[in-house]
Amino acid sequence: MALASVRGMGVELAQRLLDVLPDEASFFSADSRELGRLLQTNNKIIESDYRRRLLKAAEEEIKFIRDNGISVTYFTDHDFPARLLNAPDSPILLYSRGQCNLNRGKVISIVGTRHATPYGTRFCETLVADLTKYFKKDLIVVSGLAYGIDIAAHRAALHEGVPTVAVLAHGLNTIYPAVHRSTANEIVRNGGTLLTDYTSHDYISRANFLARNRIVAALADCTVIVESAEKGGAMVTASIAASYNRDVFALPGRYTDAYSAGCNKLISRNMASMLTSSEDLITAMRWELPDNGVKQERQRELFPELTTEEQQVLDFIKQQGGTQVHINTIYSALKIPMSQLLGMLIDLEFKGVVAPAAGNKYSTT
Repeated sequence: MALASVRGMGVELAQRLLDVLPDEASFFSADSRELGRLLQTNNKIIESDYRRRLLKAAEEEIKFIRDNGISVTYFTDHDFPARLLNAPDSPILLYSRGQCNLNRGKVISIVGTRHATPYGTRFCETLVADLTKYFKKDLIVVSGLAYGIDIAAHRAALHEGVPTVAVLAHGLNTIYPAVHRSTANEIVRNGGTLLTDYTSHDYISRANFLARNRIVAALADCTVIVESAEKGGAMVTASIAASYNRDVFALPGRYTDAYSAGCNKLISRNMASMLTSSEDLITAMRWELPDNGVKQERQRELFPELTTEEQQVLDFIKQQGGTQVHINTIYSALKIPMSQLLGMLIDLEFKGVVAPAAGNKYSTT
């Protein structure tokens, strides 16, 4: 616990330390000069007083953990989330309340604006419900328990009986925002987990909320941005997820909607794949449907009615060979405004004449 509290400590740094030290205790018992020589640094972390303070704080935290039934998982434990080990700056120790196997096969993070609209909330509910039909025994939904999209994602998972993980930006001695306390308790009662790398004596600050986004991103196979302004925590999470080589998806919206501006930006700049249904995600992630999955086949009209512009887009995709045509290629050739083009492609998909592929590419059906 004391080692996890060292400033800047992450999986990568901890592994480097243990490559040159016999064990964790050696970091705290070694002479400052000897430690500096071994680690080739004069950083504050090797100062004796600093290390003693960390040990004392850890000793005090043990009582809180024991009194409140908190679980502690270290990065060398067999049940530590394996996905976090692939993120160099992820924490090396986690505090949790609730029993949830964080190494399940299908883990998605759903995040977005605190100012969710009915459009975003309904999409959360539909996405989780559809994924549950196929992967209920294997699915976990991760978010941050914040207002808006976060709490909508948690509640959608609870409604479908799917474990959900709330990554907190503070210790387990409190819940923020307090109005979500009942949902937090429901998460624990229904097989989910409250998770944090903060102790009960850590102060809550704005920086904590940005820092916890790295856990939200690293815990999952993919991150879904449902609604977001051009700047905000969800956009930070999308960037972090991409840096961890995780797939990022975004729900498109009208160009006039402030809380779709971020998602539209991610899509137009190829920083996220457009997501309009669970099928998009399943296809892009190459998740195989279980034998007992309820596969919903979309009935295709034999002769769907298309607008002049829709027919133009369809004809262009066919001219390019009908497969894997990038949205930017269509935009450059036809000069249709991106926001309008996104809507048209969604309509063409619903009409069963085009199909989306990973990386904002489209094919004829």
